Amino acid sequence: MRLRTGPMRRNLIVTVRHLLATTICWLTTVAPALAASPSPSAAAGGDPRSSGQGPGLVGDPVFALAAVLAIGIGALLLTLAYVRLSGRHGV
Repeated sequence: MRLRTGPMRRNLIVTVRHLLATTICWLTTVAPALAASPSPSAAAGGDPRSSGQGPGLVGDPVFALAAVLAIGIGALLLTLAYVRLSGRHGV
């Protein structure tokens, strides 16, 4: 088995250091947020996540569906335009 030497070894060490730093950053910032309780607090006024309507849909679901469809159709059209304009002709 051949040991890695030179630039390949340095790249491997840098990559491992970056992965370790990323993992530590994730554990110190994101992990506490994932541990938060989803239940409403006992603050005055009740649940701050809704406008006093109780459980159910918040917002406008028809608008959300229309927005998702518009984004999907827009992505499709842009992709088709890119493929059409960037294709090699005469091959």
